[in-house]
Amino acid sequence: MKILFMGTPRFAVSSLDTLSNAGEELIGVVTQPDRPKGRGERITSSPVKDWAVAKGVPVYQPNKVRDPEFLKQLRDLVPDLIAVVAFGQILPKALLEIPRNGCVNVHASLLPKYRGAAPINWAIIRGERETGVTTMLMDEGMDTGPILLQERVLIEPNDTAESLAERMQGIGAKLLVRTIAELKAGGLKPRPQDSSHATMAPLLKKEDGLILWDQPAEAIVNRVRGLVPWPGARTFCGPQRWQLWKVSALDSSFRRATPGEILEVQKDGVLVATADQTIRIEELQPENKRRMKVREYLAGHDLKAGAFLSNEKVAK
Repeated sequence: MKILFMGTPRFAVSSLDTLSNAGEELIGVVTQPDRPKGRGERITSSPVKDWAVAKGVPVYQPNKVRDPEFLKQLRDLVPDLIAVVAFGQILPKALLEIPRNGCVNVHASLLPKYRGAAPINWAIIRGERETGVTTMLMDEGMDTGPILLQERVLIEPNDTAESLAERMQGIGAKLLVRTIAELKAGGLKPRPQDSSHATMAPLLKKEDGLILWDQPAEAIVNRVRGLVPWPGARTFCGPQRWQLWKVSALDSSFRRATPGEILEVQKDGVLVATADQTIRIEELQPENKRRMKVREYLAGHDLKAGAFLSNEKVAK
């Protein structure tokens, strides 16, 4: 098959590389335009573009995939199939109709659960014990197309969105190659999704990272895990913002305390009250500083029990 690939982040590179190694004919790669990144706002290309340039595969970077000139470019390529993995734009009907075998999407959930831009993050935030990868034929909806293949993936207790994505990208890549092989063989029958069981995984915003200490400890731990590495779970210790990288929940043997109160400052952890149990902060990142273990932070800061963490900056 002549395959056009559409994708942007690192998660998509595994699928692209696996397709190439499987001997499929990659006629081009479509990815998002180069963007400013980091504190220096340096213009940076996507991981998918970097792979394509290194392999000599033609790259297309439309600002909008609805642009008539871009759609003409794709029609002129005459792709048999378009493979889509975390591209980052909604594809219009005019594009979906270009390949004779349709557009196949790799989505990081067991559809119809967690439709949307951040399925890995929200599965962890909401305390799921299992997720998976789905390949589907795309339609004009948000992850609503008929399912082709699925594979289940366990969410380990210590998984973050980052570690889970690392595992799932390889699983998704193999599932995509298998899907294309079965489509070519003619033995794959798409099945419609049951939308009555659909849940959403909307695009993450920085506000999603604010920790509310009056929630249960398990909910706070899951939010921290689900927001690694971006946008990061955040709290304030007085005027200073902390990003929390690693926390755990403890059965509390402390007196009843106000949520957010620092109960004990240990050598390797800060114990904080929640709505039910105690959270142990083990790794954090102070504002404008690097990520560090609690013992490193305490070497330069005088933190005492009785102080409070909150979801807004508090002046000294």
